[in-house]
Amino acid sequence: MIFLLVAAIWGGSLLATAQNTKPVMKFDSKDFDFGTFKEEQGKVSYSFEFINTGNQPIIINQVRSSCGCTTPDWSKQPVAPGQKGYVKATFDPKNRPGPFNKSITVTANTNPAITILRIKGSVIARVKTIKDLYPREMAGLRLTNNHLSFTKVKNTEIKEASLEVYNESDGAITLGFKRMPAHLNIKMVPAELKAKQKGKIVATYNASKKNDWGFVIDYLDVLINGQYKPGQRLTVSANIVEDFAALSDAEKAVAPKIEFPEKVFDFGQLTQGEKANHTFILKNSGKSDLIIRKTKASCGCTAIAPATKIIKAGEETELKVVFNSRGKRGRQNKLITVITNDPAESAVRLRVTGNVIMPKIN
Repeated sequence: MIFLLVAAIWGGSLLATAQNTKPVMKFDSKDFDFGTFKEEQGKVSYSFEFINTGNQPIIINQVRSSCGCTTPDWSKQPVAPGQKGYVKATFDPKNRPGPFNKSITVTANTNPAITILRIKGSVIARVKTIKDLYPREMAGLRLTNNHLSFTKVKNTEIKEASLEVYNESDGAITLGFKRMPAHLNIKMVPAELKAKQKGKIVATYNASKKNDWGFVIDYLDVLINGQYKPGQRLTVSANIVEDFAALSDAEKAVAPKIEFPEKVFDFGQLTQGEKANHTFILKNSGKSDLIIRKTKASCGCTAIAPATKIIKAGEETELKVVFNSRGKRGRQNKLITVITNDPAESAVRLRVTGNVIMPKIN
């Protein structure tokens, strides 16, 4: 018993000695306040200086900031005992008005191994220019965005969205499009925008005329005063979902129900250029016909083919998937969206994952 006690004390003493021999990073301060400054000043920096008060060189292994707005730099070479080193933090205030409080985590061979530094301050927002407010430009017409998003639109719904525009030119501007799909109606209000005048592009989306499902995109070539130039394009997107609001409780009780025994296919490892095949089983555990509205892969490298689009109650079908690794490398995660008339879960996402390695060179 006495021997064990002595051994424990001796082991603890060795551990304490090992910890005490680790280098120590001593900062005058671990916090810095930039105070209040203007956004147009641009990036601000501060170097936290430290002294190695230990007996071994300090090696900084990693420095991480709490956000991408703060860029760290540090002493890359070992800092000898008694010598100084630094950890520098640079904060970018662009488009970040107001107070900020950011941390920088320093990992080194020190005791303790992790040190937290902190910078703070307050940014006075710059006065926004026309280019800031309307960053997209088409032949003198400036737009807040060149993408109109309708987010969720029911398949029976007509929905409206708009974006602001400004005529930066010295003359009047009219807006037109090369081709307008039947499910869209887009106009500028006012129809003729005078010089230095603000207005809106107003779009109406008729989902019943689109006759599609899930996330869909239209690309429209824009005519300014009847003229088209390359790059003048407006993107319109929508997520079209089925309208189940009119279903009664009785209809919901006998509705179809989609089930997948597995939703993830891991092909393991492929050599670039190889293909992986898999079959997902889709079951209808509901009480009426399950209709596959659409299947869509997140990239063209994943082909999908349902055996049938109508699955009777209690039956199942196969969804064959082929992943082509040509041109791919590293970890892969591809999604397949299956859209059906199941009111409880109309969109199901399957995942194809694995690792693609480069072929060996002889």
